[in-house]
Amino acid sequence: MLACFAVHCIAAQQAGDEPVSDPPNARPVPSRFPATPFPPGEGPLEIARSIRLRSADQMTEADRMLEAGAESSIAERAGFNDIAFNQGKWSYEQLVCPALPNHLFLRFTRNNGANDVSVFSVSIPRNGQGRLRVIPILRRSYSLFSPAPINALTIAAFNHIRTEEQAESAPGWLGTALCYAALAGANPLAAQESMKNGSKVFPAASAPELEIPPQGGAIVRFTDMGAAPHPMVWSLVFNRKGRLLKAAHEPAHLDAERPVPLNTAEQHARPVPAS
Repeated sequence: MLACFAVHCIAAQQAGDEPVSDPPNARPVPSRFPATPFPPGEGPLEIARSIRLRSADQMTEADRMLEAGAESSIAERAGFNDIAFNQGKWSYEQLVCPALPNHLFLRFTRNNGANDVSVFSVSIPRNGQGRLRVIPILRRSYSLFSPAPINALTIAAFNHIRTEEQAESAPGWLGTALCYAALAGANPLAAQESMKNGSKVFPAASAPELEIPPQGGAIVRFTDMGAAPHPMVWSLVFNRKGRLLKAAHEPAHLDAERPVPLNTAEQHARPVPAS
């Protein structure tokens, strides 16, 4: 009896070692969650709700040396975009972007007074794995092409930067969106729930949100409370591999109380005289 039992176990074990073929008409089971470049819950909100700015004096010595060594390339690439970097007095500041740590981001400004302000952003890879990129924002107070936040050149440059980043882990979705906004010229401050702007209160819906469509990818939305003269809503659409496909940038609308207009019958009503 024991011998029969042992033989039965060995036969079952050998059968289990053999690959099992799929039955006819088998279909792959779809993944439970759509593919997204920003896994939910991975470090977006705990880093920061804004992009910190550093003056040239506040930058590290290594970053200042990196900027100094790149000035000739900055001037060349700015010239390709019809920006006269060798003319006038320019100043710059660092855009501190924790979501993309392997690049140094700078914003250059030349202010010659009202209606004569030129601005552009610069991306410099820290590890040499990539190329220096210039993102035009304003030339003498005018956009060079379409506005930088929605410009196809800004989107293309940002995608190249993210490809060069070679991060060890997926970046936070809010930090990535804030970095894009900063490179496009904003000083973004993401709204919190029920955040005030002057005498107005933004609804909880204005808080940053990550939407994962059924087909995968990601849509990141946030309200920039630091924009002037009024808050702006950003919406960034990414595909499944994290490539930015579209950016939208429009004024934020508040849910404010409005007087209810009288209907037509009420507007033409007349008092009835007393009998």
